[in-house]
Amino acid sequence: MRAFDVATDNHPITEGMAGRYASALFDLAEEQKSMVEVEKDLLAFQAMLDESADLKSMVKSPVISREEQSNALSALLAKAGIGATTTNFLKLIARNGRLFAVEDMIRAFRARLAKQRGEVEAVVTSAVALNDAQVAELKTALKASVGKDVQLTSRVDPSLLGGLVVKLGSRMVDSSLRTKLAGLRVAMKG
Repeated sequence: MRAFDVATDNHPITEGMAGRYASALFDLAEEQKSMVEVEKDLLAFQAMLDESADLKSMVKSPVISREEQSNALSALLAKAGIGATTTNFLKLIARNGRLFAVEDMIRAFRARLAKQRGEVEAVVTSAVALNDAQVAELKTALKASVGKDVQLTSRVDPSLLGGLVVKLGSRMVDSSLRTKLAGLRVAMKG
């Protein structure tokens, strides 16, 4: 397993705008003392996006009108039990035509919350979902490495075949079977 620095996933065009919206939501949640609820709601919405290609398409589509996006969100969020603050925020960004950047906004919100808590955020991608024991072991190893509590976001990408890809800030550790096979393929050609 080797570590190397990589560019972040943030897109320069949406980073500033997403950060401003995330900061506004963060400040509102802090003022309303609803930070835990908003964080839980944002994680639930991100999980919905991760699980539904149709929802992700609707969020990113420039063809679907702002009003249609807002109406679809209203129905979905009510059914999912998402709180008022988060629902109002998501409907606002839909009305403002910024729903395409919602994942960047969620990431920016979580990063600011992690910073406030003295945590660092790591994104772990694996070929199959990690169980609770594996997540706990990974958090312990990352905490030992960086000296801070680690907020872990897990993603599943079956194309990795096996192993993990861990992104921690601008550092990435790629121990995926896909990468190892690609390296072997290159070595065999050379």
